[in-house]
Amino acid sequence: MHRMTKLAFLQITENVILERSSVPVLGFFILYLQIFHNPKMAANKPKGQNSLALHKVIMVGSGGVGKSALTLQFMYDEFVEDYEPTKADSYRKKVVLDGEEVQIDILDTAGQEDYAAIRDNYFRSGEGFLCVFSITELESFAATADFREQILRVKEDENVPFLLVGNKSDLEDKRQVSIEEAKNRADQWNVNYVETSAKTRANVDKVFFDLMREIRARKMEDSKEKNGKKKRKSLAKRIRERCCIL
Repeated sequence: MHRMTKLAFLQITENVILERSSVPVLGFFILYLQIFHNPKMAANKPKGQNSLALHKVIMVGSGGVGKSALTLQFMYDEFVEDYEPTKADSYRKKVVLDGEEVQIDILDTAGQEDYAAIRDNYFRSGEGFLCVFSITELESFAATADFREQILRVKEDENVPFLLVGNKSDLEDKRQVSIEEAKNRADQWNVNYVETSAKTRANVDKVFFDLMREIRARKMEDSKEKNGKKKRKSLAKRIRERCCIL
């Protein structure tokens, strides 16, 4: 059916080009959309086309802690020191994760309190979270508890992939948050803690790749659980059918 429709489209195209067709222009484009933008046909594309795994990462943290600097360093290998406050910027990149080509989608959210009301919508779509604070600013560390609470409220899952990130590790002489204090909080939340520097690129790749591994592992667990439920339902159905036959 798809082949016949495509042939018909090609014939109409030829007629239009030769100015021998009375097909309305609107109808022509409707046919085009039906052929090449039909969701059912798109779903039947051979495997391998647009089949890269996609991992959705959300950057959270107070304003000025370096969320955007970390993101831009990871994306483009460049350090941007002066950056306007973010409302919400989205980035996508192909990377190789443990030998497998995947895509990472990064949403860099606003840290300012003015945008707190719209964060819920961003958090719902996220699969994993990098919660960033500055080791030179105690208030930004305290704020991570609020971000964590909001994420758990929205996701309703204490085991959501999550990393606590202490940025600006190159400013050791200005440190206000000790490594021990940050690790203790991470242990309380049962998450990992990593210190980074967007300026020197220290551990920048690590935090993104570590989080992608957590997201991937979570997806595999969810898939196994889903398949297990399907098998149990199928078994229960067969048992009921046998009982009916008897």
